[in-house]
Amino acid sequence: MRRQFALLQERERSGARRIGWKVGFGAPAAMEKLGITAPLVGFLLDSAVLDSGAAVSIASWTKPAAEPEIAIEIGRDVAPDASERDIVDAIAAIGPAIELADVDGPVDDVEAILAGDIFQRHVIFGPRDTSRAGARLDGVKGHLVRSAREIDVPDDLEANTGSLRIIVTQVARTLGAFGRRLQAGDLIIAGSVTAPQFLEASDRQLAWTLHPIGRVSVSFDAA
Repeated sequence: MRRQFALLQERERSGARRIGWKVGFGAPAAMEKLGITAPLVGFLLDSAVLDSGAAVSIASWTKPAAEPEIAIEIGRDVAPDASERDIVDAIAAIGPAIELADVDGPVDDVEAILAGDIFQRHVIFGPRDTSRAGARLDGVKGHLVRSAREIDVPDDLEANTGSLRIIVTQVARTLGAFGRRLQAGDLIIAGSVTAPQFLEASDRQLAWTLHPIGRVSVSFDAA
């Protein structure tokens, strides 16, 4: 994490602005394989944000992956020792998001994964719903389409990521251990709701919908 924060400071000095945080390797099988008990935490920059519907060239990427995620908007500062009630009160809205990653390094070396910001390349945010404050998922359904092919999405949207509220708790605690704080206005992408979608040259689009909140999409150019 110290190496990751050094990378963040370097990019901020170059003009990028941090907008939030991401978690990765939070699926039960991934945590077991890495020997960790909670997801890894990385940062998000404004320079990585793309508009929904944007086209991305992945021709030079090593192992491109797209992940349908739930974005969490933080409405108030969260202390590292925040109570469960504090966490619930801090979650101002949720919505769909897609993360694009390039797995260009070892996936079994936690220090290297963290130092490289967990392979983060881009993030695309959809609409956020303030009526879902507190991470209320009752009645929310996921729908994922990859290049005109429907991908199975768990009925339990937290089955692969773990509880959204616990994710916020983990991010706050991790930041607190390094003298940082989860702040009002931060966005957290909470990990892939399905298995990561490793992209092929034939892939042209990924569209991710959280009914009834909204839709987000990204197109790919392998040339």
